[in-house]
Amino acid sequence: MGEDGKRKTRRGKRGGDAKKQKDIEASTETVLPASLTAPSTEYTAPPMDSGDSLFYFDTGSKDENTMNVDKEDKISPASYGLVNPDLQSYLKNCETMLDDPKFESIEDRIIFVNNVYEEMKGFELQLTTDHEGSRILEKLFRISSEYQIRRFFSLMREDTIRLVIHRFSSHTIQTLLLLSAVALEREAHGETSDLAAGAEIEGEDEVRTKMPTFEELLLELVNTLTPQWAFLMANEYASHILRVLLLVLAGNPIEDQSNPKNSIKSKRSAKYVEDRNGEPINHPSLSIQRKIPDSLTEALNQLLKTTDSSINDLVARGFTTSRVGSPVLQQMLVLQSKKGTLEQPGSLLDKCLLNLVSDPTENARRDSALKLMIDDIVGSHFLQKVMELASPKLLQTLFERYFCGRLSVLSMHPISNFVVQSLLSNAKNERQLKTMIAEIQPTVGTLLFKQRPGVVRALLDSCIRLRAGSVEIMNALYSGLGISALDERKELINLLAFLMPYKEFVNADYDQLPFRIQGSLIIQLVLQLPGDGHEPIMNSFFAQAPDRMYSWCKDPSGSRIIEAIISSEHIPLATKRQVLDQYSNKYADLAVNKYGSHIVDACWKVSDMPYKEKIMIELIQREMLVQDSPFGRIVMRNCRVEQYKRRADEWRERERSLQKGKRMFKDIFDSSSTPNKRSDKKSKKSKK
Repeated sequence: MGEDGKRKTRRGKRGGDAKKQKDIEASTETVLPASLTAPSTEYTAPPMDSGDSLFYFDTGSKDENTMNVDKEDKISPASYGLVNPDLQSYLKNCETMLDDPKFESIEDRIIFVNNVYEEMKGFELQLTTDHEGSRILEKLFRISSEYQIRRFFSLMREDTIRLVIHRFSSHTIQTLLLLSAVALEREAHGETSDLAAGAEIEGEDEVRTKMPTFEELLLELVNTLTPQWAFLMANEYASHILRVLLLVLAGNPIEDQSNPKNSIKSKRSAKYVEDRNGEPINHPSLSIQRKIPDSLTEALNQLLKTTDSSINDLVARGFTTSRVGSPVLQQMLVLQSKKGTLEQPGSLLDKCLLNLVSDPTENARRDSALKLMIDDIVGSHFLQKVMELASPKLLQTLFERYFCGRLSVLSMHPISNFVVQSLLSNAKNERQLKTMIAEIQPTVGTLLFKQRPGVVRALLDSCIRLRAGSVEIMNALYSGLGISALDERKELINLLAFLMPYKEFVNADYDQLPFRIQGSLIIQLVLQLPGDGHEPIMNSFFAQAPDRMYSWCKDPSGSRIIEAIISSEHIPLATKRQVLDQYSNKYADLAVNKYGSHIVDACWKVSDMPYKEKIMIELIQREMLVQDSPFGRIVMRNCRVEQYKRRADEWRERERSLQKGKRMFKDIFDSSSTPNKRSDKKSKKSKK
């Protein structure tokens, strides 16, 4: 199979057919199918400037003080020829060891890694641009010493730009950046070594050349990339490196293991790594805020200042709808927001919003462009980030100019509804929130029943965050669900759980109604409303037949609702006790159920000592049934049934100490939050 055929199997952004673009001086080339092409003997670098049709750059501007993406620069990806077949075969054999690195001792691992580096000495850059070689290098870096990583990083300094835009070496550089982020804190404490791994073991006394530190390597990388920043933002291989670099310089979390959506790697890239026995770099320091040297903080400030002033208006606007450049642009705006420079006149955000920050007067051209951006599949993501970062003044301007009077229509749009959700969930004050609820209220029913409940959830999020609007949002829900009389409110929990209007519910067969996940999530949010906001749900709960509510405990979505009721911090303990009493003599049956076992755990956490013993006795009486279930055994372990059976007094003493500790921490948190509440009340009085 020829080279073109091989590219079809390549991974992530390294994989797929390279996009063919017209050359300025040549006519369009006809591409033959892979099966008809002759085998290629010469390495051909993929095109570096493939973009998407929505992305437009002004290449006519030649202002020396302005960054622009000029394709006449003719910067091509690095190319060092084909890798020696013998070296390639050797590395593939080593890959099996890298996939499952089970060495008998640390010394064996060090010797193995040193031998690999020795074999590929002089061919490092060539390997980074090779399909197989780059993947093996990424695996090798994970078990390499910090000295070896610094040495490899330093080798790439001479040809950084061309390596960054290469489809394979860009992934290698990204891995080096992640490992550099892990090592920076160790380096600050002087825990890194200028000796290669194993030098002490082998007893070598030769003087080694001192390698640049990680801090020095990153500073040099920033200085190299800054002049070409806009060009690199538009490159599909370099853009993800810029995102990682910004996060490393800021010390921000890079890989959030609890939320895959925050991962720096694309889904395709992550799947490729998984399919080929690769493992992501899951170091704990990558998911937390890290301490960064002052020099890197200063370098980041200078980078943001330079790019802010040098990227022209047309290029900035082009990035807002670029699949490649928009993620980098959003990351830059986040960092500028933290530094307080986001909404300065002439800032990057001001350029992206067509000078809306510096000149908020009406502008027909700007209004047309931003309305198109709301409906754009990429531009909408950019505006979602703007809503999160905007000040109350800017958010109010955006709302009045582009959303007020259009919320109902935009909420039903398959793309712009996400921008609306971001707008609603980021309301800055009570006045904004109530204005938004008032406009959304007539269409709440349509949103709930036409697959747009996320808009309602966004309003509930803001009500919880701002501790306001509870009455207004509940009235909107009553109206949307078709509840007009007070006695109809007793079915509120059912209407939300099944997402049905009242008239349809009363005529439906209850046993055939399916739970709706979105409805379950809305109920859980209503239970978090401040003050007495949870009472409508609880009144509806107690109006239902106990057996009906018991059946919810064994449903995936229904059990979430019951668990949220029991675990809610806003519901009084006396009310929770009434819920627990409904499940008396049923805890053993719940414990053996996949979903009901979570209900037992939740009940246990909120019970006092006498009630815990009541649950304990019931579990012991039906111990055979509970022990036969894997879920039951987990419940028995959480309740420490065996300890209770052997030494009941010790069990009681332990439970008392745990309850005492919980009360103590609760008092501490309550006392720390009280001054804030008092200050809020004083500020409200002063405003009045």
